[in-house]
Amino acid sequence: MHTLASKDTVIIVTMVGLYVALTAWLTARWRSTTASDFMVGARSLSPLVVGVLMVSEFVGTKSMIGTAQAAFESGMAASWAVLSVAVGFPLFGMVLARKLYDSGEYTISGAIFQRYGRPTQMIVSFIMIYALLLVNVGNYLSGAAVVAAVLRLDLPLAACAIALVGTFYVAFGGMKSVAYVTIWHSAMKYLGIAVVLAVALRLTGGVTPMKAALPAFYFSWDGGLGASTIVAFFIGNVGAIFSTQYIVQAISSTRSADAARRSTFVAAALALPIGIALGLIGVAARMLYPDVPSLYALPMFLQEMNVYAAGFVAVAMVASIFAGVSTVALAIASLVVRDFYLPYWQPTPARQLRTMRWIALVVGVVPLACVFLAPGLLKLSFFTRALRLSISVVAVIGLYLPHFGSGRGAACGLLAAVVTTTAWYLLGNPYGIDNMYVALATPAIVIAVERVFDRHWIPR
Repeated sequence: MHTLASKDTVIIVTMVGLYVALTAWLTARWRSTTASDFMVGARSLSPLVVGVLMVSEFVGTKSMIGTAQAAFESGMAASWAVLSVAVGFPLFGMVLARKLYDSGEYTISGAIFQRYGRPTQMIVSFIMIYALLLVNVGNYLSGAAVVAAVLRLDLPLAACAIALVGTFYVAFGGMKSVAYVTIWHSAMKYLGIAVVLAVALRLTGGVTPMKAALPAFYFSWDGGLGASTIVAFFIGNVGAIFSTQYIVQAISSTRSADAARRSTFVAAALALPIGIALGLIGVAARMLYPDVPSLYALPMFLQEMNVYAAGFVAVAMVASIFAGVSTVALAIASLVVRDFYLPYWQPTPARQLRTMRWIALVVGVVPLACVFLAPGLLKLSFFTRALRLSISVVAVIGLYLPHFGSGRGAACGLLAAVVTTTAWYLLGNPYGIDNMYVALATPAIVIAVERVFDRHWIPR
């Protein structure tokens, strides 16, 4: 392995800078000029654009770095962290996409309000904001790891640079701009991963030498993760897709309910190849660099490329970072505006647009406060999905069992899920039970208990 020379670093920094300048110009060109553009792209986006937008966080830099990191530690089974997304999106399209689109809402909390009322809506909004802020903590950390390794920056400086540029995309562009610029980001991301995979397979001599050099579990279906964790991947991804704010916001940006459903199949198709590629990259890194920190399993391969290939991959990684950061920050800003600003201030459209931009700026800065306290990226990623899973349980009960749950039961179930899931995660998943199962069971149990209590003990 060789280290990039100072001249090489200058070339890579220049390539990254030119890409950032290009996408900043595109952001300005496609920027939102109305509140409707900012929130839902004036409901004019195609299924292809929305499909790319939806998959951008689920297969963003955090998931990419985290999946390669987990494959380095536990084998190809880590690919299930991404492959399970390809199952979740079609299920969402068949079960919930049309119902959410027809509700006319662009926030998950707004859809919850129609069934459970204002108190439950507020709780859902708080939980989603909390979960998505943690998502961007992971996005900043994974992105900083890449930028620091390639551009020779300190981790804090790299994280600040990511926050600055990503916040500009959202605050200045809004949904309309973020959606179209994400097409560029995603194309670069997929091409970059293809280059890294090609280099990894060239250095290892293919898959067969990796099988010979590593323990057998590295190529088993469950690896060092175990069936319980893999099932948790599926539950977490399906649950998060069903409830995540930017997924609801993305399908609300399509032209029709049928287009919203088609976009979920586009997202599923995009998740399949990259999941397998990331698993192979992480396993190859374990074979070639067994002593490096697992967080650098993917970025290490940039050191093995010529300067222009490394620069291209660096641009791809930066593009992936900004795609994930932008969609999540836009979702948080939309929740704050829809649930806390509009109901109380009732601003004019022009003032609403200005306020949304300011809120987006604040949302971009907040995750920096705790970015360096984050644990393993994949564990953090799935903890945030566990929080969102609890919202999915409540949403599905409300839509398909409308007479079973009440607003009070839903509110209590969500609050209990936040407390129990967070405690279970911080305790390190005691007894080998993943916090995903706690998030799945808690709201349903609380709603059922409240229903029984309401029936038998509350005077009529």
